[in-house]
Amino acid sequence: MFFVPSVSFDLKTNKTETPHLCCFAVTKLMALTRFVVERVVKEDQLGVLSDLTKVTGLHGLDPVVLVLVVGIVMFTLGFAGCVGALRENICLLKFFCGTIVFIFLLELAVAVLAVLFQDWVRDKVKEFFENNIKSYRDDIDLQNLIDSLQRINHCCGAQGPDDWDFNIYFNCSSESKSREKCGVPFSCCVPDPAQKVVNTQCGYDVRKKSKSQWDDQIFIKGCIVALEAWLPRNIYVVAGVFIAISLLQTRKWKEMCRP
Repeated sequence: MFFVPSVSFDLKTNKTETPHLCCFAVTKLMALTRFVVERVVKEDQLGVLSDLTKVTGLHGLDPVVLVLVVGIVMFTLGFAGCVGALRENICLLKFFCGTIVFIFLLELAVAVLAVLFQDWVRDKVKEFFENNIKSYRDDIDLQNLIDSLQRINHCCGAQGPDDWDFNIYFNCSSESKSREKCGVPFSCCVPDPAQKVVNTQCGYDVRKKSKSQWDDQIFIKGCIVALEAWLPRNIYVVAGVFIAISLLQTRKWKEMCRP
C-alpha cells in the first residue's frame, strides 16, 4: 500500500479508488503548483531573478518562473498518465488525454499564427532588440546574450550597426562623452584569425568612418535579417522537430486514451 494526498492505491489488488477522490487529489496538486509559483515570485522581490526579466522584457514575468511552470505541468502530466494507466483510473486518464490534446492544438495554433502574422512577429523581434540595445551596458547577462547573438550570426544591431545609436554609450551625438561614442560592441567586429586575444576595443569610432569602410571591420548585416535568413536554411530541421514532437504526442495520446 502506498499513499498520494487524498488517494490510496493497493498494489496487491487491481482496485482503483473512487474517481471523486482522484479528482480531488488533482485539484490539490494544482493548488500546490499555484502556491509554489506565487512563492517563487514573492521571494524574487529582492531582484535575484530580475536580470532575466530585463533581458526578455516580459513586464515582470521572469523566464525562470515560466520554466518552473513548464516543469510542474510536465510532472503533473507524467503523474496523471502513469498512475492513471497503472490503476486504470478514468479520471486521471481523461485529465491526461485532455491536456495532451490541448497542448498539441496550442502548438499547432502558435505555428499557424507565427506564419500568418510574420510582420507582427518581426516588429516584436525588432522592438526586443532595440529595447535591449538601450540597456546593453546596464546588465552583464543582457550584454553576454547580445554579444553571443551578434558573434554567432555575424550581425550587428537589429537592422544594422546604426541601431547602436539607441545606446547612450555608443551614441554619436555631440553631448556624449563616452569613449565608445560612435562605435559598436566588439562582438560586431569581423574576427581577425591572426589575433589570439579578443580586441574589445575594435569597434571604437568605427561609425565615424564612411559606410564603405565598414565591411572590413564590422558586420553590417542586422541580426533580424540574419535570423530571417537562418530560418529558411533550417526550415526542414525546424519542421522535422515539430513533426516528431507532434507524432510522439499523438502516439502517446492513442496509447493512453484509447477505450
